[in-house]
Amino acid sequence: FSPGLLLVACSFAAFRLLNRELERLVPPPPSARRNRWKWRNIWTSLAHSVLSGGGALAGFCLHPELSEDLVGSHPPGAHSLVAISVGYFLEDFVDMLCNQKLHQSWELLFHHSVVIVCFGIAVLLHQYVGFALVALLVEINSIFLHLRQILLMANLVHSTCYRLNSIINLGTYVVFRITTLAWMTRWLFLNRENVPLAAYTVGTVGMAIMTPMNIILFYRLLRSDFFK
Repeated sequence: FSPGLLLVACSFAAFRLLNRELERLVPPPPSARRNRWKWRNIWTSLAHSVLSGGGALAGFCLHPELSEDLVGSHPPGAHSLVAISVGYFLEDFVDMLCNQKLHQSWELLFHHSVVIVCFGIAVLLHQYVGFALVALLVEINSIFLHLRQILLMANLVHSTCYRLNSIINLGTYVVFRITTLAWMTRWLFLNRENVPLAAYTVGTVGMAIMTPMNIILFYRLLRSDFFK
């Protein structure tokens, strides 16, 4: 039972506890009281995005040499950050499975399954932690995606705050989500001879699944927030 798995379990428990206490910390507005579960779920996701996205960005800013070796080396705390994220994705998977119908959540459940497998390999093998940290840069955009959902549930869709968040959300989507996924796909292609077949297959399949999903989500955001 490795320390990494212990940290995954502690992270799962911590996010579960946070989810249960969030309604007291951030009471839902009247417009969100009919879906209290979703209100708690989004705030829990926001907490993870701030932690993981901010941590990944700080890691690359403080250790720029990390980008030269994404397989074997990683700065202090990077392995822990990836393990914490695995715990969160497991918690969110269970939360959605218990509280949402399958036809409403299958896309996110599928997404979480891919992430748990890929990040789990990094946690268990202590390899590709740097690559997983690159993937966590996506969470910087997720901060604004979750804020968008919170504003929608609070019935603030016509507010200046929502409009400003929509613009930042779109900008960070291109920079931290689409560009990051494209860079990861390129890295896998260029390093295919240096990556074991099993890891290369998992990474390639993951990118093949994530890229179309994120392009579709980008289109939905454009249509909803800018083309209406």
